[in-house]
Amino acid sequence: MIEPASLAPWLIIIPLAGGLLAFLLPSRSVLIGLSATVANGLLALAITFYSINTIPLEYALGGWPPPAGILLRIDGLTLVMLTMTAITGLAISIYAQGYFPARIGSGNGVSRHGPQQDFFWPLWLMLLAGLNGLFLAGDLFNLYVTLEVTALAAVALTALSGKHTSEVAALRYLLVSLLGSLSYLFGTVLLYRACHVLHLATLGALIVSSPVVWSGLALITVGLLLKTALFPMHFWLPPAHVNALTPVSAILSALVIKASFYLIFRFWGDVFMRILPLGGYSLLGGLGAAAVLWGGIQALRQKRLKMLIAYSTVAQLGYLFIALPIIRHDAGPSSRFALVYLIISHAGAKAAMFLAAGNVFLHFGHDRINELAGVKDALPMTSFALAVAGVSLMGLPPSGGFIGKWLLLTASFASGQWWWGIILIAGSLLAVAYIYRVVRHLFTKAPGPSSGKRQVARTMEASSLFLAVLSLVMGIFAPLVSKLIASDAVSLASLLAGVVP
Repeated sequence: MIEPASLAPWLIIIPLAGGLLAFLLPSRSVLIGLSATVANGLLALAITFYSINTIPLEYALGGWPPPAGILLRIDGLTLVMLTMTAITGLAISIYAQGYFPARIGSGNGVSRHGPQQDFFWPLWLMLLAGLNGLFLAGDLFNLYVTLEVTALAAVALTALSGKHTSEVAALRYLLVSLLGSLSYLFGTVLLYRACHVLHLATLGALIVSSPVVWSGLALITVGLLLKTALFPMHFWLPPAHVNALTPVSAILSALVIKASFYLIFRFWGDVFMRILPLGGYSLLGGLGAAAVLWGGIQALRQKRLKMLIAYSTVAQLGYLFIALPIIRHDAGPSSRFALVYLIISHAGAKAAMFLAAGNVFLHFGHDRINELAGVKDALPMTSFALAVAGVSLMGLPPSGGFIGKWLLLTASFASGQWWWGIILIAGSLLAVAYIYRVVRHLFTKAPGPSSGKRQVARTMEASSLFLAVLSLVMGIFAPLVSKLIASDAVSLASLLAGVVP
């Protein structure tokens, strides 16, 4: 029987090979891209199914253990992130298959190619390989490499539309990303100087408090906060997400931002948790609270749908950081489970909303919120997708957003940190307000007959609706996710205990 861990390298190889083929054969890029994302999705699901009862697993590439070789590690959080990326990425790929022909006006959604489509697929597959590699990497240096691959591909995708505004946004994104990468790299150097290891599990067991260690952890954290766009370092995110092409906006919001937060969660929630100061968690939680309130208020003020969704991303990211101090004081797995649930439900809801907003813009030629009357009649599935995804962002049952927020709310009051609970409630009320603005106009009947600029393919509407419904019914998968996260906490503790200094 094949060991699940031995299949892990193929999650990197398949997208990389697909990206190279798509670049060399642009006329076949759509077929290659869809085939690669389908294969990636099936493989991620297979690895999850066959390793769920045996995690954690490790696989040394070429049989060379660290520090000489590259070690891939699979645990519960890894499986959740790989599966989330595979499913969301496949839905976005199906959307992109119809988006580019519709954007250049082919009508049937499949026949015409343009330079943007030809470059989208190689870059998207390279980004997918980087994401999978990042979730699987077991040491600080390979995390840096995969983080860079992901960031460079994301920047190139942001500039893909060729508009001046998207190029400026991509340049700003590039500068912030490079600054974050340098900060992360310098921090890694300092940690290696202090501990002489890069392997995460070993590093977590050996690390002790010292000025060098504190400096290294601070640099790594600041670099990742820049990439995650936590308030007040969020200034680059709205322009990048708004001015990018629709599939790219969905990728950036649903997947790329989660990659850098995944590392923050790894470091602050697991590996370095025993030496990190309580004040650091409170600081991150405070910035998260500011993000929830500021992002929500800014979303309320926006006149364009896509800009509203972008500022909503700023707000929703704040919940993830509020969870960190709650986790620090909560010994049980419920708060970790809540955080992971917020990550995956936000990915589905945000991707659905950006894809739906793209449908609106394609059909009507604008996304002005006050002029959305008639969308329900012209694009019924798109309207439903926006409304359903909004339910998850507001945190209403039975959505994944409700499960995550409810568990965080109860954990905050149970641990005596009631102030985080107040922020959670305030943020949800703000979400209700700005989502209601959109839904109210969506379901208003147009004063006259609707005339669309471009035809929106059914697959494009179905992709956004699928992700929206998935974020709504996440409660069905709660036992599976809970099992993964609970087993992950136990396995990590046992692994660290087994490391001999």
